[in-house]
Amino acid sequence: MRTLPQPHPEDFDLATVLHALGDPVRLELVRRLAEEGETTCSPEGLTVPKSTLSNHWRILREAGLVTVRTSGKARLVTLRRDALDARLPGLLGAVLAELTPTRAG
Repeated sequence: MRTLPQPHPEDFDLATVLHALGDPVRLELVRRLAEEGETTCSPEGLTVPKSTLSNHWRILREAGLVTVRTSGKARLVTLRRDALDARLPGLLGAVLAELTPTRAG
């Protein structure tokens, strides 16, 4: 099983994380991971070419936002929320809060 490189939490760089979050497709991927948990590399409902999607996952992984594990032929992606919150407290929560529509009641 090939392990994909990803930074250790102490190596997370704010500028790199912000760059990774600076794309609407990557923001949507992070939002989905936060809401739904682990997903495959090809989540349903996105109209993005697979090659482009692979590039988005790579950027998120190299920034430390996600981890990828292999299960058979599938690659499963998980949000590294605990590691991000430990290194950059409040950042992910603020980004996700901004992406979640408020409901007036």
